[in-house]
Amino acid sequence: MKPLLAICRLLRSLNRFPVNSNLLLSFSTSSLSCDQKKKTSYEAVDQAKYSRLVRSVLSRGPVQTPESLFQEDEVLYGPVRKQKAPEPEQQARAPQNWFPIFNEERAVKPHTGASSSPLKIPLQRNVSPSVTRILQQTMASEQLFFLKRWKQRMVLELGEEGFTEYTTNMFLQGKQFHEALESILSSQENLKGREEHPQCGYLESVQHILKDIRDVQALESAVQHEALNYVGLLDCVAEYQGKLCVIDWKTSEKPKPFIRNTFDNPVQVVAYMGAVNHDPHYSFQVQCGLIVVAYKDGAPAHAHFMDEELCSKYWAKWLLRLEEYSEKQKNQSTQKPD
Repeated sequence: MKPLLAICRLLRSLNRFPVNSNLLLSFSTSSLSCDQKKKTSYEAVDQAKYSRLVRSVLSRGPVQTPESLFQEDEVLYGPVRKQKAPEPEQQARAPQNWFPIFNEERAVKPHTGASSSPLKIPLQRNVSPSVTRILQQTMASEQLFFLKRWKQRMVLELGEEGFTEYTTNMFLQGKQFHEALESILSSQENLKGREEHPQCGYLESVQHILKDIRDVQALESAVQHEALNYVGLLDCVAEYQGKLCVIDWKTSEKPKPFIRNTFDNPVQVVAYMGAVNHDPHYSFQVQCGLIVVAYKDGAPAHAHFMDEELCSKYWAKWLLRLEEYSEKQKNQSTQKPD
């Protein structure tokens, strides 16, 4: 066959002998001509058979849509519980009875001498609710849920008696830590003798914070806001990096690197700030806050500084909590039988 094809090409090149293409096909024993290319694997597929296969697969059930997928998931796993989004009016809710946190009639810097000692006003128990009580009574439901779940987990791990002992020890450690800080800040002593204190781990944690604290004005001192009717016992008022702050010392077993990890602590700080600025026992005004979270293992404490703008935002939240507390107290008094 090959010699015949070569002769045909030669005759064509001479243009003297016409060659009939049908004649060449008669010599071929295959269905392919001499110039036709070999089919690829895709071209060799039976298209009709492939089309029937596709139609048979698609015809076995309806085409899935997002709605049908959700229906199947509901049958298999149950209905989806969607979290209710907060209403816009609740997000933008403002206090009905606004009261300023700052006192324009007072100076920012206290006028005290070098020999004056920090204020330590004792807390008088009276009919006014404390800041701690108000925050506990108006705690968010989500925070209550996590607090309850944590308590249940600890009880399962330690038992009822073990959990009671654990909470007692935690309270005692926090109290000793505050007493050690009060001793240090009262005399403005350095930290060379911190090994003498029982809470040296916590003190090691706050060492870099104490180096930036100057001019302590108040320690473990009571405050009262007569206009808003609440009282409290603040930890410290002092200058931190040149800013006069209400300082709140906290202990924690877990790191709290962000201010959102401190839950209601910022609200507590601004509540003390507002009381200090309007309490006649204090002659100065505080415009900043500081939350210090200390760790027992001596890891560097996290310091969360609150400037004037941030304090104003948390002050609005505190006023809302006050209104919520007052509303709950009214409802409880009306429900009590005569």
